[in-house]
Order: sequence, then C-alpha cells, then structure tokens
Amino acid sequence: MTSHITTHVLDAVSGLPADGIAVALWRVVGDQADRLATATTDSDGRARDLGPSALDPGTYRVTFATGDYFAARGVATFYPSVTIDFFVEAGRDHYHVPCLLSPFAYSTYRGS
Repeated sequence: MTSHITTHVLDAVSGLPADGIAVALWRVVGDQADRLATATTDSDGRARDLGPSALDPGTYRVTFATGDYFAARGVATFYPSVTIDFFVEAGRDHYHVPCLLSPFAYSTYRGS
C-alpha cells in the first residue's frame, strides 16, 4: 500500500538524489499546523511512506530539513528548511510532492 503523500528530493548541484533529508507532513487549519507523519529520504531521495493511505480534503504542508542536509556536506545554504503547502482534493488517492534543491534555490511541482 502506498501512502497518500510521497516525495522525491533531487540535489540539483550534485545531480544526485538527496538522501537523508528529514521530511514532515502537517495538516494546516488556519494558523495551526499539526504534524501527522515524519520520514527520511532514502538513497534514491524518496520518502515513500509519508503519512497514511488516505487524507481528508484540505490544506497540508510538507517540510524538508534542508539546512541539516547541506550542513552534513559542509555546504552553506540560504534555506534552513523548505516548506511546501498544497491542497488535497476529495477522491484523489495519491499526491507526489517533489523538490529540486540547491543551496540557494528550490523548486517544486505537482507530481504524479
């Protein structure tokens, strides 16, 4: 069974998967965020088990501990963490939230 939320982090500078990044999934309601799950990216830069098999519709957040990742490699970074908010729709069984990462920039998109 695949979790409702998965992610894949690629290090744009090295051209390799970003392994060992701590990732957290949050449910966001108003100004409050409740942590639902945590994971760590594997050797392929993926977190395949981030959360349950289903989520209620609403706003969610994925955070990546990018500062720790770059510090472990002796690389200075402008972003100590990356936060991506997104909306879960009723009836969708999977969301993939990838992140392309460098020390001074990041990008994301709605994956499949």
